[in-house]
Amino acid sequence: MKVGIFYGGTSEVAGQIETVVQAEKDGFDSIWFGQIFGPDVMTVLAMAGQKTNRIEVGTSVVPTYPRHPHVMAQQALTTQAATNGRFSLGIGLSHQPVVEGMWGLSYDRPGVHMKEYLDVLLPLVNEGQVSHNGELFKVNAQVSVPTPKPPEVLIAALAPMMLRMAGARTAGTVTWMVGPKTLESHIVPRLTKAASEAGRPAPRVVVGLPVAVVDDVAEGREKAARSFQLYGTLPNYQRVIEKEGVAGPADVAIVGDEASVEQQLRDLASAGATDFLTAAFPVGDDVKGSLARTRALVQSLVGKI
Repeated sequence: MKVGIFYGGTSEVAGQIETVVQAEKDGFDSIWFGQIFGPDVMTVLAMAGQKTNRIEVGTSVVPTYPRHPHVMAQQALTTQAATNGRFSLGIGLSHQPVVEGMWGLSYDRPGVHMKEYLDVLLPLVNEGQVSHNGELFKVNAQVSVPTPKPPEVLIAALAPMMLRMAGARTAGTVTWMVGPKTLESHIVPRLTKAASEAGRPAPRVVVGLPVAVVDDVAEGREKAARSFQLYGTLPNYQRVIEKEGVAGPADVAIVGDEASVEQQLRDLASAGATDFLTAAFPVGDDVKGSLARTRALVQSLVGKI
């Protein structure tokens, strides 16, 4: 299992770029950025690609609704060119409260939206042109951005239909708040079966979770409960938390001392995770020390899980 970082930190562009540079120096396999309220992450990764040579950079994830698939393809190909072929594009639907309440767009029929979005995006990314006449998108367009190879496209998939789509049509999935039981019983089997039936390579299963290396597990989980409570209110995450058989996000977080966290990461690999994204969170009064301890442990496991 490859070991990377799920970026969380400053919203300043220069600081984000420096974080990518430092992650490469520290030997991590990858670093992935979520697109929420800060800078445009593909722009940041394109700039960071000019200052790095090896590390994979990815999005986890860019919401589809506010970006036309032709624009998404242009940005992805440009970022792939700027990183010399080290970019992976993770996309997702986001959530109904965001799409409708914040952006004022319709969240109706999200499965159809993603299907047609891929109908437009994938030909543009892989072949440079598309002719699509669907219900939601009618696109006849080209894009010309020379790249070493097309970027991999992954979709955030938790429900059965989305997992089938991810396996059959893309390089795999990027998950958040999914524990080992749900990976092994729900995510990996559906994704793998869909890929096999479509004649595609074994899919990537990129798993992001909160991580804290601490001695006081109760304190760590209490902090996780406060820091990640929002995810327990969103239906998509509620369903996978219930599948895991736990009460909330705090119980899915990876918390414990060095030996315990290492074992929990190995359990994810055994459940079928191909990549792990570390979302380190601080516990206790010594914030910097807490984060450093978590990073040091995860860094030591690169290439060993």
